[in-house]
Amino acid sequence: MKSKISAGDNINTLDSNWKFSGETVANFDEHVKKSVPLYLEGHQIACGLSKFFVKNSSIVYEIGSSTGVLLTKLAESNQAKVDARFIGLDIEKDMVDHANKLLKKTNENISFEHANIVSTELEKSDLIVCYYTIQFIPTAHRQQVIDKLYQSLNWGGALIMFEKVRAPDARFQDIINTLYLNYKLEQGYSEENIISKMMSLKGILEPFSSQGNIDLLKRAGFIDIVSVQKYLSFEGFLAIK
Repeated sequence: MKSKISAGDNINTLDSNWKFSGETVANFDEHVKKSVPLYLEGHQIACGLSKFFVKNSSIVYEIGSSTGVLLTKLAESNQAKVDARFIGLDIEKDMVDHANKLLKKTNENISFEHANIVSTELEKSDLIVCYYTIQFIPTAHRQQVIDKLYQSLNWGGALIMFEKVRAPDARFQDIINTLYLNYKLEQGYSEENIISKMMSLKGILEPFSSQGNIDLLKRAGFIDIVSVQKYLSFEGFLAIK
């Protein structure tokens, strides 16, 4: 039987077996804030951008809503928009249960649903947010998902997508990896924690380069695409239909 390894923040996992369920749920928000540079600043950017696209009676989706923190912020940022609905979809039932228990009561226009975006049909929407989500979708389905998001959007609607990204070549990748390693050490993670997390994500997290993500968006039909945040290997994109 394989022994568990510690990724820090009271999260234990196995080699090539990172999960967003079980004990990860209670520790997720603290862990991700320390693991992803400018994580909360990205929330602020997404909320600020949302005000340009959410209207009265709009439907807003967050794909991979996890504990529901960002979707709740989006709803609060647009509380003046009458009858706007905010729908969080997540493949992990534990995350959905946690979000519904802790956050749904804050706004009756928020709902969290247990769903796999690959097979879920979406209503027409004005805004879709994917906050470090697409990188975990199997590459065989990734274009299909982006195509679906594009088709769901009303004309003039937007996709906000944040992703971990690869560098354009090996030299830059090595430099960025080293700086990110230093960042994690500065957050208080041990060498063992960092290696354990890396080992657990094998075959689970598969980032594309910045250009690879832009190509996904363009193949789906997006033409107007801009980077709205970049820090080492973490980037946010805004794409308007």
